Amino acid sequence: MLKRILLAVVAVVLAFVVYVALQPSAFRIERSTIVVAPPEAVFAEVNDFHNWQAWSPWAKLDPDAKATFEGPDSGEGAVFRWAGNAAVGEGSMTLLESKPHERIRIRIDFLKPWSGTNTTEFTFKPDGPRTVVTWAMSGEQDFIQKAICVFMNPDKMVGGEFEKGLASMKATAESKLGDSQPVPN
Repeated sequence: MLKRILLAVVAVVLAFVVYVALQPSAFRIERSTIVVAPPEAVFAEVNDFHNWQAWSPWAKLDPDAKATFEGPDSGEGAVFRWAGNAAVGEGSMTLLESKPHERIRIRIDFLKPWSGTNTTEFTFKPDGPRTVVTWAMSGEQDFIQKAICVFMNPDKMVGGEFEKGLASMKATAESKLGDSQPVPN
């Protein structure tokens, strides 16, 4: 009887290992919103890490996180380092590509609570007087990360934070335009 139970447990563990191993290593999480502002106004919110405090969902999770900036104030080569509570962890972001009013690409290096490197990309597409902003993150997952994703859905977790951040960015960018511009229908 004990031998059958042990064989059943081994079979379940083996099936789980095979299932996890067959999951794709690459991932991409993406969310978009429409901002009633021109691409240059929205681009400026992302291109300068100093502006992120106003709209980043992670800044709100730990307002007391330590933040440091290196390199240029904005654009390619700008670096943002953070160290905070368990909700935000520790790491850095380096702005790799800054194509004015079109695209920003950032390398994110996570140190805590786990280490890893991902790429984040923001795109800004004009839509009349509006801008379609897309925030995406992509990277590779090792076996352990794939196993964790069996139980926790990173698309919902990180995607939900992207949605909050985009909503906050939208409010920030639109409020900076003030009442000087009419709001399109």
